[in-house]
Amino acid sequence: MKLLEGKVAIITGASRGIGKGVAEVFAKHGANIAFTYSSSVESAMALENELNAMGIKAKGYQSNAADFNEAQTFVDAVIEEFGTVDVLINNAGITKDNLLMRMSEADYDQVIDVNLKSVFNMTKAIQKTFLKQRSGSIINMSSVVGVKGNAGQANYAASKAGVIGFTKSVALELGSRNIRCNAIAPGFIETEMTAKLSPEVVQGWRDGIPLKRGGTTDDVANACLFFASDMSAFVTGQVLNVCGGMLT
Repeated sequence: MKLLEGKVAIITGASRGIGKGVAEVFAKHGANIAFTYSSSVESAMALENELNAMGIKAKGYQSNAADFNEAQTFVDAVIEEFGTVDVLINNAGITKDNLLMRMSEADYDQVIDVNLKSVFNMTKAIQKTFLKQRSGSIINMSSVVGVKGNAGQANYAASKAGVIGFTKSVALELGSRNIRCNAIAPGFIETEMTAKLSPEVVQGWRDGIPLKRGGTTDDVANACLFFASDMSAFVTGQVLNVCGGMLT
């Protein structure tokens, strides 16, 4: 059974990692996909070809969700190309880790812009469409770090905690129009980024997780699938921790 047959989903930051995993799972479930990428043109084109080969329509757009006008231009282009949008996944994110005493203002501002302001920009850009059709599911990517904090990640934690507050507020504002807004807080997910860490560090992470493993991109994508589909028709304003029990 394809849970997203004929639906159109926007996924920001999808050329690799969690965003790519979400795009692949959504395509398997019949969704047409418009995704953004910032600089990895080759990976983006490879993903576009891979998704189209699955029998759905997919298109990558080089767009910076942290820029208000670019976000609006991107959404307008998607609606023109795909006719509508049913699901928005705000996944674009970066890290610029450092202890507060060493963190520059630029590194703080950039993380807030890409991780938090982009969520405002994209939600604002899609809101009119969702209000007009009286339906829509917005899924915002937070992090367990936004729930519990983490030394050396004050900027990242602030941005991801902000995503949760924004999610709950939008859920309250738009619920009467049948528009749902939920957040996902992934824990330690093994992607291209974590592959650069030493095996000892990765094993240390795994040992501290009750399920004794890192998460996969599919683990996060399946949670997104739940929020995007009618299976969660009565769920809004929630934060789902996909973390192997880290926050238990």
